[in-house]
Amino acid sequence: MKLFKAPLLAAAAGVAALGLAAVPATPTNAQSADNVPVDVWALRNVVNAVQVSPDGKHLLVHKVDSREGDYLLQVYKTDDLSKPLRTLSADPMEIITATWVSDNHIFGSAWQEVRKRVTRPEENHRSIRGYFYNLEQNEFSAVDGNFGIVNTLPNEPDKILIAAGNAIPDTSGKDPFAAFRPTSYYKFDLTNGSKRLVIKGNEKYSNLAFDNDGNPRYAEGYDIESKKLRYYFRRPGESSWTQFGEEFDLDEHENLYRVLGGFQGLVGFSAEDPNIGYIIDNRNGEDKAALWEFDFRTGQFGDKLFQNDEADVMGIQRHSIPGNDKLVAARYPGAKMERHWFDEEEKALYEALESQIPFAHQMGISSRSRDGSVMVVSNTGPRDPGSFWLVKDGQMAKLGSRNPLVNPEDLADVQYIRYEARDGRIIPAYLTVPKGEGPFPLVVQHHGGPHVNAVQTYNEIGQMLANNGYMVLYPQNRISTGWGKSHFDAGYGEHGLAMQDDKDDGAQYLIDQGLADPERVAFYGWSYGGYAALVASQRENNMYQCAIAVAAVSDPEKSYRARRSTSAPKALDDWGKRRGTIGINPINDVSKANIPLLMVHGDVDSRVRYYHYEDYKKALEEAGKGSLGQFVTLEGVDHSNLMFNHQKTLYTKMLDFLANDCGPGGL
Repeated sequence: MKLFKAPLLAAAAGVAALGLAAVPATPTNAQSADNVPVDVWALRNVVNAVQVSPDGKHLLVHKVDSREGDYLLQVYKTDDLSKPLRTLSADPMEIITATWVSDNHIFGSAWQEVRKRVTRPEENHRSIRGYFYNLEQNEFSAVDGNFGIVNTLPNEPDKILIAAGNAIPDTSGKDPFAAFRPTSYYKFDLTNGSKRLVIKGNEKYSNLAFDNDGNPRYAEGYDIESKKLRYYFRRPGESSWTQFGEEFDLDEHENLYRVLGGFQGLVGFSAEDPNIGYIIDNRNGEDKAALWEFDFRTGQFGDKLFQNDEADVMGIQRHSIPGNDKLVAARYPGAKMERHWFDEEEKALYEALESQIPFAHQMGISSRSRDGSVMVVSNTGPRDPGSFWLVKDGQMAKLGSRNPLVNPEDLADVQYIRYEARDGRIIPAYLTVPKGEGPFPLVVQHHGGPHVNAVQTYNEIGQMLANNGYMVLYPQNRISTGWGKSHFDAGYGEHGLAMQDDKDDGAQYLIDQGLADPERVAFYGWSYGGYAALVASQRENNMYQCAIAVAAVSDPEKSYRARRSTSAPKALDDWGKRRGTIGINPINDVSKANIPLLMVHGDVDSRVRYYHYEDYKKALEEAGKGSLGQFVTLEGVDHSNLMFNHQKTLYTKMLDFLANDCGPGGL
């Protein structure tokens, strides 16, 4: 496809009406590098999603019109972007997701607050419901329940496959028992809103995968008696399961990566042969998971299609045209989520697009018409909060940004580094470098989970800190996923111990390189990262001047006891114990606190409940250490999903604390 930088005439005329670029990202309108206000950083995504319909005739735009407003859903004709064809809201609910599932239908989810407190783990203070919208009839209908899309069923235009569960992903932490919760799958009729149960998952057959005809073809199962993880498959047309491959004893912690990593298993089928599947697996004792062919006729693995030396294959990419299921790439973490290409034509298209998008980093074709002539391209990266581009008839136009008030020139570069921990383990990390000359004051920022992959694209908090002169280190310490089984296993039982050392070693590495000021180092984290911040505040011979703990797990022992399942395999149970019952439990060590601490928590957090904040504050005061702490409650906030006013409060307090209260003279 030949691409041009010249904009589409219709798009150029309609951008202002779309609201996608209401404030151009130019020095005239954007903030200067010296003073990007907190109000700018605190914005919710101005545009959350843009998607083209399969026939290429309409655009879906999920956006917010004001700082404190709710998300709206707008639909435009692709040949007339001057005004929306439809503007939809779900009042009193708020539209949270929206996806084209046919030429005429949009399926998504909405939520609203229904309670002011939570009483058990994972109890949402919001009610979440599904909806579907008929464009032709201009009809908006509710769906009872919280559902996610599994397959759009290309051979049945009026039906989709949906699954009960959490349609609103939470990336700031991870529930270790989620893999053992059975899911029910339904075929949903877009013409009348009815749904029919296809299969109800259970412990023996869970984490199901389906083909494009909606047939269950693959399952993972946990046998409660033997405590073993097993795999099953079905051939096309079969109704019974056949077990294949190895069994994995989940009483042994060496097998936990398969469960807690969450990415191994069937990831799709061959477009040419429905009997050939693609499975991600670290077979034969290999450290890094690879992409394999699997023959459903024989029940045997075939060729290894790709494996990376430094990271796991974590997913695949299909052809960008809907209905074309050709495998085009394998995905694995590195400086970004990298691609190993199998298809030269698709690779050439991506390279052509990347050459024309400023600051291209994590770029993807988020949707495309069946004939290939219309597509929406998205990009996000260190100098792009998230942009959306329309390609139509061989021409390209920028539609807007998730944060149009941020000038790319005000954003900092991010370097992908690998440093050596004290025991010789290599730790991947991302380093956000502010403008100017070092050594810089350093903030060590750690992700939640902790068993997650946290490849960085656009890190809003990291960029805000860099804009205020702080260098930010974002380590992928042991137990982070995507970097191999040994990297994960090395974190077993090391919460607050070797996992904490990895972060300290990263800070010391930057100090030794002359990049960071040894007298100006702080720690910041959210969820598990908040736990790590509390541990950092209690370390002897402390290298940190202060710590910021958001949604922190302060009493993992209490949390473990509240969540413990009597049927959980020994390894998973022991893993939970080692998050506090056996390992470091911050609330038991408050007397060791020795640096200023800022603690922030939402009062309706169902992942890390509010008692973690209340109990730690009380314990710190009773230990005579209350003067070290500052405490902020965010009312109506769960584990993530902050609104504008919440983010403004958090960011304002963080910057003030770092500047004025982080050790003598501030950071």
